[in-house]
Amino acid sequence: MNEEFLHYIWKFKLFDQQNLRTINGETVEIVKSGTHNLDAGPDFFNAQLKVGDTLWAGNVEIHVNSSDWKKHLHQRDKSYNNIILHVVHHNDEQVCRASGECIPTLELKERIQEKVYQNYLNFKASNDWIPCEKQISITPSLIVNSALDRLLIERLERKSAYIINSLRLNNNNWEETFYQHLARNFGFKTNSEPFELLAKSLPSLSLAKHKSSLLQIEALLFGQAGLLEEHFKDKYLQTLQNEYVFLKHKLKLQPIDGHLWKFLRLRPVNFPTIRITQFANLVYNSTHLFSKTIETTQCSNLIKLMNVDVSDYWQTHYTFDRPSKSKTKHLGEDAVDNIIINTIVPFLFVYGKQKSEEKYVDRALQFLEQTAGEDNAIIKKWDRLKLPVKTAYSTQALLELKNEYCTHKRCLNCSIGNYLLKNS
Repeated sequence: MNEEFLHYIWKFKLFDQQNLRTINGETVEIVKSGTHNLDAGPDFFNAQLKVGDTLWAGNVEIHVNSSDWKKHLHQRDKSYNNIILHVVHHNDEQVCRASGECIPTLELKERIQEKVYQNYLNFKASNDWIPCEKQISITPSLIVNSALDRLLIERLERKSAYIINSLRLNNNNWEETFYQHLARNFGFKTNSEPFELLAKSLPSLSLAKHKSSLLQIEALLFGQAGLLEEHFKDKYLQTLQNEYVFLKHKLKLQPIDGHLWKFLRLRPVNFPTIRITQFANLVYNSTHLFSKTIETTQCSNLIKLMNVDVSDYWQTHYTFDRPSKSKTKHLGEDAVDNIIINTIVPFLFVYGKQKSEEKYVDRALQFLEQTAGEDNAIIKKWDRLKLPVKTAYSTQALLELKNEYCTHKRCLNCSIGNYLLKNS
């Protein structure tokens, strides 16, 4: 037995509640089990209990053995003076407050369903991909869909924290913050860090002042990326170099280290050179990018906005000074979906929350419903388990479920796990 499981059965009242009595024989009626506290202090706040003829409001502390009270030195801690009930699996010692007054104690040892506890132990001992892999198929769709709704909001709230911190660092400048996060997303996993550093080294306002010239925008981006330091043969690249030298001096810029960029094991279409020129074209073709994105009401219009091409030179190149067969290099469908899922939707969500305008939050969720689900190893396994993976709304929630719950065996905190503990 452990405290985690005892917290769970107390929170959801998964024990025999008939004729509850303290170890001293007083009747106990649970009006409200309280709010689960995950930080320091008593385990449950603001519980309401009727002990004997008295209705009490206060906190509840839970232990495996009642003697754990002294082991944890609660008798010396004033924050435990307002405990109205001590809930234990096994009562092996009477415990008292610092004042010497004995605390009402409820023993649950004979009141816990063996089936629920055994299911819990089986989940904890499981070596399957997810603890409930063999049982999840019996979960009603209503339970699954409700869980996914909650998990999606949790995921968006986690992503929000990073955006909110960036906003603070950027003095609440939404345009600049969006520009930095969008740039990071253009680097995708492999080059996200250098792309973010590039954006931070080159304020969006500096690019905006040169929006009339794609050449200048590319010169600024490639130059600040530290990729114009070599001696080039191609006239176009020499022009970029000359333009950058002038702009660097004019704007007092300092480039990042060009060695940060990774080309190894990437498909040529994903080379940072291609992503940078695509990003340059997006900046060139869009005015007030954040405002335009945040006010777009149709996901299809977002796709059109993000479906950028490369400049003429890069139609026949993947890297500097090395010609290749001419090929159109649009930002692919999967890449656009990735940007919608990982940048645009979280920004809509945060913006709606910060401005108290639910229409943006609702739009963020709608865009996820209108975007195809990701196709990766985790989602493939969920698909084999017959979980819904058609839209990004579901797959984002399933990624949260796997990474934040299943991997850590947090079955007691999962509504699907809760159902299976009681019904499998």
